Amino acid sequence: MQKKEPRIAFFMILPAILVISVIAFFPLFKTFYDSFFSFSLNPRFPREFIGFGNYVRLFRDPRFWDALKTTIIFTVVSVTLETILGLMIALVVHQEFKFRGAVRAAMLIPWAIPTAISSQMWRWMFNDQFGIMSRFFEKLHIIEPGTPILGRPGLALFAIIQVDVWKTTPFMALLILAGLQLIPEQLYEAAKIDGANMLQRFFRITLPQLTPTIAVALIFRTLDALRVFDVVYVMTRGSVGTETLSVYNRVLLMDRAFTSASFGYGSALSVVIFILISIFAIVYIKSLKLQFE
Repeated sequence: MQKKEPRIAFFMILPAILVISVIAFFPLFKTFYDSFFSFSLNPRFPREFIGFGNYVRLFRDPRFWDALKTTIIFTVVSVTLETILGLMIALVVHQEFKFRGAVRAAMLIPWAIPTAISSQMWRWMFNDQFGIMSRFFEKLHIIEPGTPILGRPGLALFAIIQVDVWKTTPFMALLILAGLQLIPEQLYEAAKIDGANMLQRFFRITLPQLTPTIAVALIFRTLDALRVFDVVYVMTRGSVGTETLSVYNRVLLMDRAFTSASFGYGSALSVVIFILISIFAIVYIKSLKLQFE
């Protein structure tokens, strides 16, 4: 029976392996393969093998480096803010108070709204003529009256990060809240008996116990932020210094797919994005493994 178990297990997971191979591995292999060619979806552009030419061109492309810089800034700032705010919200809604269930449900509304809809909503709110957020920042004397927030370098990226933090913080709070509920109450009761105050209980019990949960949440959120596209494209179309790698890739694979031989170049960029995300995933998983050891 023990000899048959591995064989039975293999045949049970075989359908899943086949499905994943068709919908994930084959497109990935095809993207790697296409990155070594110069071609277009337009038949008048001949398909030509150029080896690593697309990668050499990519690393010499200043637009690629600008998009990489924007992507990293967006990822680091947004994920950091979302983690801190998510932890604070999770600590609040974990406490016992009246209408706690309703508050938890309302907390998830920003995350439940489709990104395209929420991004368009915030785009109107940042309008320099009638946007409520523009008026709010004017009252605080952060910007001058009539300043087009989404039309200024720096300000536009700040606005996009703000929208992403508003939308995704509930997701981080939900994951951290799940981790909070797994911490045994006996630990807090023992700490209170020993005379530990609130801050000591947080840093000696809550934070160490939450470290694996926060690490998992960071993995999900960082990998998602590195390939951000929708919120940037809806709000600015990648203009004024907000173009990320995914937005630039969209330009290459969609806007120029029939007008120039850039499809292979866009495939090379897709491969680089995949490698970048894989590096972050490996680093996070290694660090998470160390947390459990």
